[in-house]
Amino acid sequence: MRTSLPQTQRLKNMKLHNSTAEIFIPDHTPRTDAMGRITHLGIGAHQDDLEFMAFHGIVACFDSETQWFGGVTCTDGAGSSRVGAYADFTDAQMRAVRRREQNQAAVVGRYGAMIQLDHPSASVKKTDDVALRNDLRQILEATRPEIIYTHNPADKHDTHVAVFAAALQAVREMPRADRPKSVLGCEGWRDLDWLDDREKVRLDVSGHDQLANALNTIFDSQIAGGKRYDLAVMGRRCANATFQEAHTSDKAEQIAVAMDLTPLVEDDSLDAVEFVRAHILKFEKTVGEGLRRFLATDKHG
Repeated sequence: MRTSLPQTQRLKNMKLHNSTAEIFIPDHTPRTDAMGRITHLGIGAHQDDLEFMAFHGIVACFDSETQWFGGVTCTDGAGSSRVGAYADFTDAQMRAVRRREQNQAAVVGRYGAMIQLDHPSASVKKTDDVALRNDLRQILEATRPEIIYTHNPADKHDTHVAVFAAALQAVREMPRADRPKSVLGCEGWRDLDWLDDREKVRLDVSGHDQLANALNTIFDSQIAGGKRYDLAVMGRRCANATFQEAHTSDKAEQIAVAMDLTPLVEDDSLDAVEFVRAHILKFEKTVGEGLRRFLATDKHG
């Protein structure tokens, strides 16, 4: 049985895989103190994923004296799309731009720490490459957050799914007493409309449009690249709020929807694939039953 080292010692022992990895502390608090205060941790594949999917955690910590958001971006940004002003940028230049944008978002969002692991996307997607998982395990053991926001396992972006898998494996390697109390899989390159309404985690992020817009528009390299993520993310949150319930007035203006992945870190025997399939089959059953009620033929009619 592995012995759990004191948190300060784990922070001092942390050695990330890439020499180009960076731990940025926006308020210049000493690293051990800054990492040790993290309560909400976002683990995203790309620069800007945190701001789009983990905004609830950013808001929860923004004006708090006791809660701190920490961000982890796993990939290096080299494969980003580029047109317009960025059309002739090399991979190295795009990496630098995207890292700078992510750190700027950490300043604006008052993150407790921003960690950029600088893994190539291709390496992240290699199932036999454990470097990302090992990095995440060290970060998780050093920070021991109460809640994790990451990609949902049904996302259609392969790198997002690979990051989810590495994060799950990393949490499962932690001592049970140190594991987060809640793990949420957030919307990204697929929404969560297929999830049963009773099982959706609805995160109210209303009243923070200025902060959301400030964070989203920082990532000019992607917006200028022909993807209006800033508008799409806000539109999705608004749609989640409006289409939540057909027969009542909206209870919120902006809602982020997440999938509760906590059972996967509470029970290591649960198979993640079967966990997701069970949700999909439940959705299939619900839709089928709804249709049959109105399409049933009265044989005597």
